[in-house]
Amino acid sequence: MSDVLNQLVQLLTLERIEENLFRGQSQDLGWGQVFGGQVLGQALSAAARTVPADRRVHSFHGYFLLTGRVDLPIVYDVDRIRDGKSFTTRRVRAIQKGQAIFSMSASFQVQEDGFEHQAPMPQVDGPDGLPSQTELARRILDQLPPPLRDRFAAESPVEIRPIDPQNPMNPDVRPPHSAAWIRSNGRLPDDPALHRYLLAYASDFNFLSTAMYPHGVSWLKGGMQVASLDHAMWFHRDFRMDDWLLQVVESPSASGGRGLALARFYSRDGRLVASSAQEGLIRRRHPR
Repeated sequence: MSDVLNQLVQLLTLERIEENLFRGQSQDLGWGQVFGGQVLGQALSAAARTVPADRRVHSFHGYFLLTGRVDLPIVYDVDRIRDGKSFTTRRVRAIQKGQAIFSMSASFQVQEDGFEHQAPMPQVDGPDGLPSQTELARRILDQLPPPLRDRFAAESPVEIRPIDPQNPMNPDVRPPHSAAWIRSNGRLPDDPALHRYLLAYASDFNFLSTAMYPHGVSWLKGGMQVASLDHAMWFHRDFRMDDWLLQVVESPSASGGRGLALARFYSRDGRLVASSAQEGLIRRRHPR
């Protein structure tokens, strides 16, 4: 396990400070603010710590309310909404300096058999031989603003290998579809819950950039205000985050300064293991 992945795994463990209160620290990825995927993973971890071990998360819905600060701890306050025979529901608020920066509702279910069907995995190139997103970024470091160069050259806890990548410094106009192979940057323990936390973390990548494809813009080019507004995820089948997963993203709509993106995650053998959706702010900054 790489150092940066080990650090993230420790951050997702959280410190219990009361029966329904947990505290987490942040990993500074160089943006000067908390990465949204980290809050997703930590909030899910906090909720799961109050749920019987035989129940696994099957869905969550979250709203990003304020930008989080990487230099302050985040307190996760879990509300035990319901404990039913098959389902358990939790609500989580992530708090910094007395203000909620994120809220999530999550539902957990006992494992049971049922009907089975799924959308087929698209035919794409496999991950072998594809350059990682970090490698691609290093090729254009001289084009990046100086404050971002160290961030793009740094090791990531999640390895991403895009299929048909776009140069964010010279974006072309293309349909709102993208695909990438993702996996953790190292071997993980066999805890299924941890793999779900990490996929929640990784699911925050590649969404809004896909929604901007038809418009030939990129947040790196400047003049754009881009931020996640909400995020939902559904877990369908077991998977390992340290084996390759295919993330397929499409953006069916952009309007009102917002872009919607939908994603599916497939294991290498073609099983649909999770789906997610995110709406985010994508608008041009207007001079004052």
